Amino acid sequence: MIKLGVPSKGRLMEKTFEWFAQAGITLKRTGSEREYAGAVEGVEGVNLVLLSAGEIPRELAAGRIHLGVTGSDLVRDKLADWQNSVTEQALMGFGHADLIIAVPMCWPDVDTIEDLDAAASAFRAEHGFRLRIATKYHRLVREFLRDQGVADYQLVDSQGATEGTVANLTAEAIADITSSGETLRANHLKILSDGLIHKSQATLFASKTADWAGCDAAKADLSERLKIAL
Repeated sequence: MIKLGVPSKGRLMEKTFEWFAQAGITLKRTGSEREYAGAVEGVEGVNLVLLSAGEIPRELAAGRIHLGVTGSDLVRDKLADWQNSVTEQALMGFGHADLIIAVPMCWPDVDTIEDLDAAASAFRAEHGFRLRIATKYHRLVREFLRDQGVADYQLVDSQGATEGTVANLTAEAIADITSSGETLRANHLKILSDGLIHKSQATLFASKTADWAGCDAAKADLSERLKIAL
């Protein structure tokens, strides 16, 4: 039995259900919204597992699910060596968001990563501690800044309302996902001109560690049907 992990709520779940429906595969909840139970119709040998989008990378890497739908940003951030744990099966065309670095609009001389590096050095010299960047994408941000040669900063964890951390004086800059940029502008933040870290979208991933033995028939049937959606 192939286990397919899908986001358990919200627009990601709805769009995932629609995407599979294009291939004649019906995914649906079988209980209330508080119950994480689901069913698959239209293809044999596939079991639906409803999880949070953030849990799906971990479950794929552990081999507890065979396939999973989640953001490409989450897989890259949560799995250190993601290419050896999962493979991308399909870019699904929704859930688009950019992971970016943003700073206060009132920093007129900071427009690039190089400017941020200079500002970070000046900030530490003036305040005695490193410039703080609020984010929940620690791995991706750290790797990006390392590749850009920026070192004089510290990441502070933010699991929600990241855009508000600058106004709340818990960070000087942020690294977060954005779709339209409206929330950033509302919080008087601007994206650095070269501050794009990753362009994310919902992606169907396959686990490299799951036990696929006995799944050949279901895998072939599912693959054939998904060609329609792809």
